[in-house]
Amino acid sequence: MRTTIGVAIDLPDPWGSELTAARLAAGDPAAAHVPAHVTLLGPTEVDAADLPAIDRHLAAVALRHAPFTVRLRGTGTFRPLTQVVFVAVAAGIGECEQLHQAVLTAAAIQAAVPFPYHPHVTVAHNVAPERLDAAFADLAGYEAEFPVEGFALFEHDTSGRWQPYAQYRLSPRRSVADQRR
Repeated sequence: MRTTIGVAIDLPDPWGSELTAARLAAGDPAAAHVPAHVTLLGPTEVDAADLPAIDRHLAAVALRHAPFTVRLRGTGTFRPLTQVVFVAVAAGIGECEQLHQAVLTAAAIQAAVPFPYHPHVTVAHNVAPERLDAAFADLAGYEAEFPVEGFALFEHDTSGRWQPYAQYRLSPRRSVADQRR
């Protein structure tokens, strides 16, 4: 049996709620079911029997990466390739890229990544051009900064909604003094 998974960094409140509300205001139907997040692995079909191995892999990934700070600033778009407006990740890009690459190394994840990875927070997707333009303008001055202490594995349920499968806490790096103990 196949199932669809995704891996993401959830945005804490108040920023998560603000950007989810902005996505709702843009008329994006996914906003009602997909809270604001930074994707590490987009929707990917896997064998359901592989979920325990994927879970173990992601737990190991979390242990190898330290918490970090994400700074969001301004807007961007993927138009004309895809009808997406997003809030840009201005700091924490490298850490998101490293997590993305580490997630993809799971043997059970055979993801075809159609575009180069670009961490962002979607605020409008597949809506009318004027709504994309409005979201782009309305959030152009948006700024937020928050700590990232973990990420989550999600699975599509039978109704097609994302459900949390597991949460993973990033592991703080030990200092040189701690490593000697």
